[in-house]
Amino acid sequence: MSGPAPAPAPAPGPVPVWNIANILTMSRLVMVPLFVVFMFLEHPAWRFAAFAVFVIAAITDRVDGELARRRNLVTDFGKIADPIADKALTGAALVVLSLLGELWWWVTIAILVREWGITGVRFAVIKYGVIPASRGGKLKTVLQVVAISVYLFPLPEPLHIVAHVLMAVALAVTLWTGGDYVVQALRLRRSARAGAPGASGA
Repeated sequence: MSGPAPAPAPAPGPVPVWNIANILTMSRLVMVPLFVVFMFLEHPAWRFAAFAVFVIAAITDRVDGELARRRNLVTDFGKIADPIADKALTGAALVVLSLLGELWWWVTIAILVREWGITGVRFAVIKYGVIPASRGGKLKTVLQVVAISVYLFPLPEPLHIVAHVLMAVALAVTLWTGGDYVVQALRLRRSARAGAPGASGA
């Protein structure tokens, strides 16, 4: 004679907005103005402090994403706040470096136009589907963080070429992946419209 059937597992409840992953994301946003203030303080020790804040903030970007996926803490708030925090951190660093005369303005403008432009493209086609982050996009983020970190660290003058080379590579990958995202968005829009009721086939 078989025993009673096991009770069904309780349905998972809604993921709270204030979970550890989202708290890390918000802490990254809080670190942005702190980083900016440190960059404009004149004593050399503050430059090391700014470098440390930037690196810690960049690490939280990696950690909060891993936590959200592994612990099933993905929320709509996190999907919006995380890329905003990323772009705020790298954007602030690029603008500050240009204001201080350490990075050409055209590089900063090119990267910012690409970053916010692709964000706009993603929102424009979101009704057709979501464009996932590609490997190239993740490589772009890593290269930007590494290049900015080298600029922030007070290297001797002869080694500044290292920062310039890394930023050149980061810029090239940034623009290349930007073009790739635009192509993906156009394909997504075209395929969605072709499959819509009443759409005529080619």
